[in-house]
Amino acid sequence: MANDKIEKAKIEEIELTEEENKGQLRAYEDDILKGLLAAANYKAEEDNIHPIEIARNGVVLFKFRIRPLTEEEYQQCKEKYTKYVRNKQLGIKFPEYTDTVRYRSALIYQATVDEDRAKIWDNKNAWKALNVLNGIDLIDRTLLAGEKDAVLELIDKISGYSVTAEETAKNS
Repeated sequence: MANDKIEKAKIEEIELTEEENKGQLRAYEDDILKGLLAAANYKAEEDNIHPIEIARNGVVLFKFRIRPLTEEEYQQCKEKYTKYVRNKQLGIKFPEYTDTVRYRSALIYQATVDEDRAKIWDNKNAWKALNVLNGIDLIDRTLLAGEKDAVLELIDKISGYSVTAEETAKNS
């Protein structure tokens, strides 16, 4: 009896004509479109906003929210804080040095939701009080290295950079 159930559970491969293939695609087209739109809107969805608390000695000093970053946003931050040199013989620019401290702060700044970025990192009174010139300087001045590391780890996770080999295999 158990073997009968196993036989029924087997997947049968069938050959479809080109017209039948097109019909199958049309049948699932709405599902595909919905999936693509959901993936494109992932960054903007409220479910993907994560609160961050900066606390020391058990006291919460301030809170802000972060969102996932796109690959372009990661790239823009990296390019902004990478020094390039031109190889005169080849006529090509090569990255010489990336200011990782500034790059990491830029990622946090970029991932902070606009409303919180305006209130916290772009707070001109805080800039004046701490003698900094911009929000990235303020991040450098206020967050400890380990705090920045924890925030960046969460940004990477929600931006899809923490997918394990097991999760990838499941999705294949």
